Amino acid sequence: MRQIIRAKQFDEERALYNLKNADVVDCVFAGPADGESALKESRDVNVQNCSFSLRYPLWHVEKFKLDKSVMDELTRAAVWYAKGGMITDSTLNGIKAVRECEDITLKGCTVNSQEFGWKSARICLEDTEITSEYLLLDSRNIHLNRVKMKGKYSFQYIKDLVIEDCVLDTKDAFWHSENVMVINSEVKGEYLGWFSDGLTLINCKISGTQPLCYCKNLKLVDCTMEGTDLAFEYSDVEADIRGNIVSVKNPKSGTILADGVGGVIWDDPVMECTGKVLIRQ
Repeated sequence: MRQIIRAKQFDEERALYNLKNADVVDCVFAGPADGESALKESRDVNVQNCSFSLRYPLWHVEKFKLDKSVMDELTRAAVWYAKGGMITDSTLNGIKAVRECEDITLKGCTVNSQEFGWKSARICLEDTEITSEYLLLDSRNIHLNRVKMKGKYSFQYIKDLVIEDCVLDTKDAFWHSENVMVINSEVKGEYLGWFSDGLTLINCKISGTQPLCYCKNLKLVDCTMEGTDLAFEYSDVEADIRGNIVSVKNPKSGTILADGVGGVIWDDPVMECTGKVLIRQ
């Protein structure tokens, strides 16, 4: 038998600590006691249509669902060290909402959380809007599908990332990343992809100054580039660009094919640069 907890308010410390096999419905986690860790160490819990305004509610939780719920800006560090979670149609507004978690999926959510998703594995975001800085820092095996993202310094030190049908409004994205694939997406930013290894962009719209420098194993297929000056400096690159590039500077190796290039700059390189820039005939 599953326990059902309905239409109650909790504000004490560890209010539902170690709860198991339970449904928590229409409850409020807020109040003058200002307690922390309401559902810490819970197992197999479904939380539906609840509101949160207390810190650290879902720490060390396994096999949980959070649906149609709201966590306000006071719900700091909401989901840490959790495994096997599904978060649907919910709003997460507190800083550091997810950290050191495994196998967490967000669908249909709105997230405004600085430092979201650090040091995590197998995180999936679908049909979600997110605002964050240092999004998914140092995480592994990540999938984004139909995500609208706004922030800075995204996907640094990330490994094994797939992004599909997304809009990314960012800065300094993919620095020091490994094995990243971006498909059918818009990527807007400055200094995109520096020091990455194995970054592939397919049918993407790329915009912003000085993109894709110091890269290894960089590949672009059927992409467009807007406002992209001083691109590909010291990168090992194979690129097929539809349209024009503002300028290319000191490509280390490989071939860049485009419909037009405003300028190719060979400016006192600090290493041997043999990359080729070709204009499509």
